Amino acid sequence: MVHAQAIKFGWSSLVSVQNFLVHMYASCGDIGLAELAFNGIEECDDASVNMMLGGFLKCGCFEDARQLFDEMSERDGITWSVMINGLVQRSRFKEGLEFFRRMLEEKVEPNESVLVNVLNACAHLGAMEQGMWVERYLKGKSIRLSVRVGTALVDMYLKCGCVEKAYEIFARMEEKNVLAWTAMIGGLAINGRGKEALQLFSQMEMEGVSPNDVTFVGVLNACSHAGLVDDGVKYFSSMTEAYGIEPNVQHYCCLVDLYGRCGMLDQAEEVIRKMPMKPNSAVWGALFNSCRIHGTSLLGEVVGKKLIELESNNSGRYVLLSNIYAANGRWEDVAELRRVMKERGVTKLPGSSFIDLKGHVYEFIAGDNVHPQSKEIYVMLSEMMKKLMLAGYKANTDQALLGIDEEEKETAVSYHSEKLALAFGLINTEPGTTIRITKNLRVCSDCHTATKMLSKIYDRVFVVRDRGRFHHFKDGICSCNDFW
Repeated sequence: MVHAQAIKFGWSSLVSVQNFLVHMYASCGDIGLAELAFNGIEECDDASVNMMLGGFLKCGCFEDARQLFDEMSERDGITWSVMINGLVQRSRFKEGLEFFRRMLEEKVEPNESVLVNVLNACAHLGAMEQGMWVERYLKGKSIRLSVRVGTALVDMYLKCGCVEKAYEIFARMEEKNVLAWTAMIGGLAINGRGKEALQLFSQMEMEGVSPNDVTFVGVLNACSHAGLVDDGVKYFSSMTEAYGIEPNVQHYCCLVDLYGRCGMLDQAEEVIRKMPMKPNSAVWGALFNSCRIHGTSLLGEVVGKKLIELESNNSGRYVLLSNIYAANGRWEDVAELRRVMKERGVTKLPGSSFIDLKGHVYEFIAGDNVHPQSKEIYVMLSEMMKKLMLAGYKANTDQALLGIDEEEKETAVSYHSEKLALAFGLINTEPGTTIRITKNLRVCSDCHTATKMLSKIYDRVFVVRDRGRFHHFKDGICSCNDFW
């Protein structure tokens, strides 16, 4: 209607109006009309191209965005910002970092928005070395550590498993808002530093900063990972009583996880029954994980089937239920579940692991051999397995594919993506260097056991971030206390 009025009053040929028409249609998800409006601009200015570029990225048309970007004769800081921020915000983290490198090569100064988004990409990929470069850049340019940049740095270091650096940045921040405190508290929780997270929350309260609903997610996670049931229940109640914050489904999910981790499954079920809103898949998933860890197969089967009803296309739900069946020797049920997956066209998401080394992010897929160092990686992997065997390791093949013999199953779990990334890290780093790996799925029990033992064998610290939390492996022990 507004577009029609612009035409009626003769304003539709103004470049500023045409630019915002492009922006408006793209924001509404109609890239066809956005492109039509863009093509109708007789004299495009920089803003016109940036609007179209942002529109392509917003609508997921990445190749169109890349083509338009590459066709530009000149690109200023705003154009680079639109491209990098658009990619990162659409979860194209590796591409975002690639464009950031190109931006620096062309001697274009990044603005605060670009730096924050680059740090966000580093956080998601576990690319700490590149995140550290951003910190050095800030110092070299004498750029003030604003709340936004400081919080992004804290978040990046915590999501790379480097708690000490996060503390250092947090202490240097002259101004801290609730987002900064929340990032620190939540990050400590998922790194297994629950008691420290609760101490920081108390400090936050003493300094008069009011927590928000996200802060309490971090606090409840801290109680959960530290096994502090009574404290968790107390904090859950204080949300409403002290701060007037009504618990949402995430908080109830944390409460279910809190009880479930400690084996109090009856109480966890009671929470679900009394929730004022309908429990979602995350809530049922928290209970399901507790059943898996504590070996409660009957309840686990009921909850697993419930999750498959809720998320029939989520391969992870089938795999976890299959693992429960396998652990109890119910191979016919495993086979039936695989048949249902095939019938519904559900395929298992391939495991992939990322490792950041010397400013580059390397990705490994289970069993792949495309890396230039593949030969050396598999030689190292063979050495790792021999040392593990001598230390008493026996491959856990319960989660391997059905229909292959035991020897093949052992080979299958030996080639999981995190083991390949670990071998690559051992080859390419000096003895004693901490190796950090980010995985897209939950770490399997076999890789968890193997990595614990390898941390002692090689006298290294391994930090592995999986889909749910961090695992800090040192001296044959994991920070998660074998509950994840």
